[in-house]
Amino acid sequence: MRHFLTLKDFSKEELLEMITLAQKIKAQTKQRQFVPYMEHQTLGMIFEKSSTRTRVSFETGIYQLGGVGLFLSSNDIQLGRGEPMKDTSRVISRMVDMVMIRTFEQSKLEEFAKYSKVPVINGLTDMYHPVQLMTDYLTMIEFGKEKNQVVAYVGDGNNMAHSWLMLAAKLGFELRVATPVGYECDETIVTEALEIAKSSGATLSFGNDPKVAVNGCDVVTTDTWISMGQEEEKEARLKVFDGYIVNEDLMDLAKPDAIFLHCLPAYRGYEVSEETFERHEEVVFTEAENRLHAQKGIMVWLDQKRNEKH
Repeated sequence: MRHFLTLKDFSKEELLEMITLAQKIKAQTKQRQFVPYMEHQTLGMIFEKSSTRTRVSFETGIYQLGGVGLFLSSNDIQLGRGEPMKDTSRVISRMVDMVMIRTFEQSKLEEFAKYSKVPVINGLTDMYHPVQLMTDYLTMIEFGKEKNQVVAYVGDGNNMAHSWLMLAAKLGFELRVATPVGYECDETIVTEALEIAKSSGATLSFGNDPKVAVNGCDVVTTDTWISMGQEEEKEARLKVFDGYIVNEDLMDLAKPDAIFLHCLPAYRGYEVSEETFERHEEVVFTEAENRLHAQKGIMVWLDQKRNEKH
């Protein structure tokens, strides 16, 4: 059984197979050709953390693939009343064909997957956001940034930064990470990524100066400084992250045709300026739409792999 929990679980070839599927399905969708790759299948969608893009993209995606999505918040199922994760997994995975989970702890996701009879997709955890990175790479391809690219990640060393590390390490491109002191990426994940990079030829570098990271790069990306569950840290974080805003002065250091990516929601005046965001809005909202198409590619790939086993 193949699950989609983190990018490190896949080879470069497998990740590119998913991207190719996403491109094919997106092209079909744009031509109003809704091929029922997953006809009559049910996607269980478990949300312990709320989301706009994740719910809409997965629910729409499974519908366009010929199936149906079930929205399950922690208030709707026994998980929210203390049922063990492994029991919830044993029950739900006997009734649906695939599960997407958006939760706080990576360990919860992994426990669910361990006991599941169907493929499980990581819709976001505290450690990784792999569906977003597949989306971002699909967007980079569409804007001509997939060959010999240099990506600069500026901001918090969070789940997005970790996922960028894994994507770069697997695909073999250069990633420069700039975070404030004390907000660096998880050391274990950095070690894993550096080990993977030895085989792919990826270049991963880390520092605390956004200007050094962005200088001459092809792609600039960031994420919110205050993630869900960190609201009480807001004032302290705003002081620490002062100087890490992606604005026109910072973008001027990148290549003239560099693109800006943001997984959204974007907080103008914090991690990105209003001017920079609006100047790159076509890329950012293409990126937002691509959550739909990238996730369809992932779901169809997982379904095909499961069918190969039978």
